[in-house]
Amino acid sequence: MIELRNVTKYFKTNSGKKYILKNANLTIPSGTNIGILGRNGAGKSTIMRMLGRIEFPTSGEIISNNTFSWPLGLGGGFVGNMTGRANVKFVCRLYGRGPKEIKDIIDFVYDFSELKDYFDMPIKTYSSGMKSRLSFGLSLAFDFDYMLIDETLSVGDSRFRKKSKDALMKKIENCNVLLVSHDMKTLREICDSGIVVNNGQMKYYDDVNEAIKEYEEINKKAG
Repeated sequence: MIELRNVTKYFKTNSGKKYILKNANLTIPSGTNIGILGRNGAGKSTIMRMLGRIEFPTSGEIISNNTFSWPLGLGGGFVGNMTGRANVKFVCRLYGRGPKEIKDIIDFVYDFSELKDYFDMPIKTYSSGMKSRLSFGLSLAFDFDYMLIDETLSVGDSRFRKKSKDALMKKIENCNVLLVSHDMKTLREICDSGIVVNNGQMKYYDDVNEAIKEYEEINKKAG
């Protein structure tokens, strides 16, 4: 279960406070794959970062005993001056992996990401898509209760997208997923339930189709 209690999140801008969430309260049940929907700028990626404990609410609290992956697809968290290989090794050590496990994980991420020579080049030379490939492969190498995914399945050519999707479907046989995507077909295929983010609030739907319907209604009203 994931519980939000009076969660407010805003950023200060030249024109005042930009609210992502305003006194949001929500209980998300365990054991379901969840799609997160909302218009551009609604704060979907920020919410992913808060759930992944990369960012924190301005006020209120998010309570959960679950473990979360770093948000895939956001391209953050890597050290730019270090190579892909060195970043993978660094994360492995943070998670307490031993030498044998580290070698296996490095080999897996190298093969999955298909970065070839770039794997041994600094992250700052990577495109956003290359960072996503590295992040996706690295997350697949660890076990979490929830995989946090932000549009990662749209990265790369059709072959790599299929490979990523197949790997994710296999992975979520043993965990759940929180997925931000504008691809309704993918949301319906992967997710059971949905959250719609709108005007600083989050609403949970047991059926992802109901969440998609609400999202489409919001788009119609906007324009």
